[in-house]
Amino acid sequence: MSAPVPLHAAGHASAHAASPGLWALAWRRLRADRVAMAALAVVLLFLLSVLLSATGLVAADWEDEVAVNYAPPSFVGPDPSLAALSQPARPAPPNAFDPLAGELAELKTGLARQGGAAQVVKAATLPFGADKWGHDIVRKTIKGGQTSIVVGLVAALVAVALGTLFGALAGFYGGIVDDLFNWFYNVFTSIPSILMILTVAAVLQTKGVLNIVLILGLTGWTGPFRLIRAEYIKHKAREYVMAADAIGASNWRKMFVHIFPNVSHVALVQMSILVVGFIKAEVILSFLGFGVPVGVVSWGSMLNEAQSELILGKWWQLAAAASAMALLVTAFSLFADALRDALDPKLK
Repeated sequence: MSAPVPLHAAGHASAHAASPGLWALAWRRLRADRVAMAALAVVLLFLLSVLLSATGLVAADWEDEVAVNYAPPSFVGPDPSLAALSQPARPAPPNAFDPLAGELAELKTGLARQGGAAQVVKAATLPFGADKWGHDIVRKTIKGGQTSIVVGLVAALVAVALGTLFGALAGFYGGIVDDLFNWFYNVFTSIPSILMILTVAAVLQTKGVLNIVLILGLTGWTGPFRLIRAEYIKHKAREYVMAADAIGASNWRKMFVHIFPNVSHVALVQMSILVVGFIKAEVILSFLGFGVPVGVVSWGSMLNEAQSELILGKWWQLAAAASAMALLVTAFSLFADALRDALDPKLK
């Protein structure tokens, strides 16, 4: 006959036997995936640059004309045709006659008395070149990334919030409510997404970051709606929902307190996927002239400017904006795929 197991030992055994939760398992799988962790590091680096740019610690002076027009990257070397522009004007020889010398001397004296700034010497080259106004491409790319990334994140949040709300109502209530939302879903999905985006942009007419967020958010909720609706149809018949109904929980509480935590991983994965798509959509809108207004820079507006620069052989603004966008989109896509696999409850 075996000896009885002490109660404290049984408690420790049951604690060790308890299986980890969904999020703990997902984090364990993510940490084991080196590609996912590298992609997460890149995404966090871009988000840090957005935060520093928004607070003015980085790229606040991106509009300063620090170089000559179309200054090439440093590794290319100065352009001989532009190098003379970076040097201050040489004084006239002492024997040369200048009919405006007196007026210029008075003007310089007046500026000096009013605290006029000294003559600025513009750089002939920059680490990654300058645009046609002499703006540093590195600072401009960081500032443009702030606009594009913020648009992608906020628009994805709006789309997922709408898709989750509509999907929860349709899946939980069913009947006429489900038919109504399914009708809206079919209307939005029957039109190609890019045409829908351009149509809404043409109707709104005005440009601005808020308008881009509304355009993308109001047209991108269909994907989250379809998946969240299916999850609510499946979960509303589960035992824990019936138990909540038995103790008198309201429908709103059952939908968003009891069911939503069990389907939140679907919304999170959808948001990570939509961020990538919306960043690319913002670039397309700005490239076509429906995006950010004049005075606001984004990766799309940089690519739009680069069209005329390529004709002149000035490729560095296109390379900077395209490289930054490609790096972020690739990292975000890899992380979204890894997150989707890590949150899949079928994987052990």
